[in-house]
Amino acid sequence: MSTYLDCNATTPVESEVLDAMVRYLTEEYGNAGSRTHEFGVRAKQAVERAREQVAAVVAARRDDVIFTSGATESNNIVLLGLANSVEGATRRHIVSTAIEHKAVLEPLEHLVKQGFEVTLISPDESGRIDAQAVLDAVRSDTLLVSVMHANNETGVVQPIEAIAAGLSDAVWLHVDAAQTFGKLIAPLQNSRIDLISVSAHKIFGPKGIGALVSRRREGRRAPLSPLMFGGGQERGVRPGTQAVHLIAGFGVAAQMTLRDHEQRQAACLRFRDGVLTAMAKLGGRVNGDREHCLPHVLNVSLPGLNSEAAMVTLKGVLALSNGSACTSTSYEPSHVLVAMGLGRDRIESALRLSWCHLTPEVDWPQACERLRRMM
Repeated sequence: MSTYLDCNATTPVESEVLDAMVRYLTEEYGNAGSRTHEFGVRAKQAVERAREQVAAVVAARRDDVIFTSGATESNNIVLLGLANSVEGATRRHIVSTAIEHKAVLEPLEHLVKQGFEVTLISPDESGRIDAQAVLDAVRSDTLLVSVMHANNETGVVQPIEAIAAGLSDAVWLHVDAAQTFGKLIAPLQNSRIDLISVSAHKIFGPKGIGALVSRRREGRRAPLSPLMFGGGQERGVRPGTQAVHLIAGFGVAAQMTLRDHEQRQAACLRFRDGVLTAMAKLGGRVNGDREHCLPHVLNVSLPGLNSEAAMVTLKGVLALSNGSACTSTSYEPSHVLVAMGLGRDRIESALRLSWCHLTPEVDWPQACERLRRMM
């Protein structure tokens, strides 16, 4: 059986998370909106407890957390909801980056068609965005700055703290933290970050649930117009019956990120050493700044090797990818690596390896031998 090395796409579910989900599927199956009986009351309590658990990871308040289906929906609520607000009617400029996930880039493309102006900052060859370039792009009519915390393809961590420190109070700041929530703790606890998008399935929780953290700043939240209507749940921003079992599982997963953070980081760093050693034997070149990279991700180009062919060759040994899961059906070059200015050969030979504290040891000699035969 293949060893799974695609944790940036999704992670396995922790047993404690699964136990919580099963309880709210089989025993406590009430609707959190039903206030007339104890089943609904207990479901509501589970939702609010999970809200506290998620908020604690980023040092936010319970009522700052809006449950969504995941970071993609959260990103859309921020970008489209803010654009549709009163402020969006008068300030119609947004600053973002060329390496964002499609869940940000595609809503931005939609807003351009609606008359917004979008400035996308490109990274250097290391995959890092220059914080000052972001700040210099801000104008008097800038509504929002949206910068991902770490890139999903390279694992390179972006300077969100420097951006937050340099922004004027008039501009809202959004961070897509799908890859860093519960993994890089301190940076996301910065109260100057107004909006944070999160997915549970990146932190060993279930798919189909996530959150938008919307902080108050000086007593005021970003004015988000809802994209859907009906029911008024989640402060009217995201209506619909709450998926209590998913929310409860998300809460447990969030709580575990704080409890087990150091242990998980240490395990990922140990595994990383083995990956680097194996890739070095094949002449691999790391794409992205190794000094500013998540401990569980590497994007590596292997000379003379097509990544699509490599993934076929490694079937039964390693399960990995050559980019974002959301664009895996596309054979177009990675927009992230293109934005970094890498050459065609290096892009076409790039593989993304991402692991976690649950990843078993890999038979690297076997994997390397298979790849070497193709080079």
